[in-house]
Amino acid sequence: MLLASPRGYCAGVDRAVQTVELALETYGAPVYVRKQIVHNSHVVRRLESLGAVFVDETDEVPEGSVVVFSAHGVAPSVHDEAARLQLRTIDATCPLVTKVHAEARRFDREDFDILLIGHEGHEEVVGTTGEAPDRVHLVEGPDSVGDVEVRDPARVAWLSQTTLSVDETLETVAALRRRFPLLVDPPSDDICYATQNRQSAVKQIAAESDLVLVVGSGNSSNSVRLVEVALDAGARTSYLVDDVSHIDDAWLDGVATVGVTSGASVPETLVAEVLSWLAAHGYGEVTEVLAAEERLTFALPPELRRAQRASSPAETNAPAAT
Repeated sequence: MLLASPRGYCAGVDRAVQTVELALETYGAPVYVRKQIVHNSHVVRRLESLGAVFVDETDEVPEGSVVVFSAHGVAPSVHDEAARLQLRTIDATCPLVTKVHAEARRFDREDFDILLIGHEGHEEVVGTTGEAPDRVHLVEGPDSVGDVEVRDPARVAWLSQTTLSVDETLETVAALRRRFPLLVDPPSDDICYATQNRQSAVKQIAAESDLVLVVGSGNSSNSVRLVEVALDAGARTSYLVDDVSHIDDAWLDGVATVGVTSGASVPETLVAEVLSWLAAHGYGEVTEVLAAEERLTFALPPELRRAQRASSPAETNAPAAT
């Protein structure tokens, strides 16, 4: 086996999952979560078992309750609705998604048309579009560039969903620049560091793998992209599996080397179960292939930090001032 590293939880996912866990500890169950906190069915089920209640829309949350917004971000209208319902909100939006929202607002203020590269209906795209709905034009890939209509070709900027294929995004930007030579770039690359690192890692193992298994849920954009990247990088076959029960024994026919990785919202326990299953089927020799080291962490949402400080007992045994 070739085991890609890094894999699994990124800093934004870790922060979001911790946010729900600590909200339950701080406020007690139920804590409501708008949409899936991260796109992984196992994570969602575990949090449900602890008392989290997942809803599709804010108006499903009882007035005055605690609601957590998912890591993918929400539009300003969602914050407005939560305020109207007097909800206690905790925003677990990944800070890297928050950065894209800020860029959308800035380009809107500067009167640019914004070409947002992403997938229609994805929660991150919906949230970013909501920051400047009259200025954002969705571009789903190079083939859709010709359909874009803007007010002024000299005032056009691009942004992207953070979980896309790096290579396809660059291809789309190149196509946009051919059509709009004065296209303005964001201050920094929107594809998140974790997405890029996981794609780099799978590229390193794909060419030597007859089969690449990507652990992740079907609604996880970054996990789906890993399958595409593996195939593009030379893997003979690649499959997305939610967990070990989704592996088909027939996939191993004629396979000498299996590559394994996981999306950014996948607990490491699920990968460990896949490794154990493969070991039991004759793939006991594991080589870990390191593409990058990740040390980034994000602070918890300020709403939760304030609540935790307020609930902490005052120090009663501090030394007297001298």
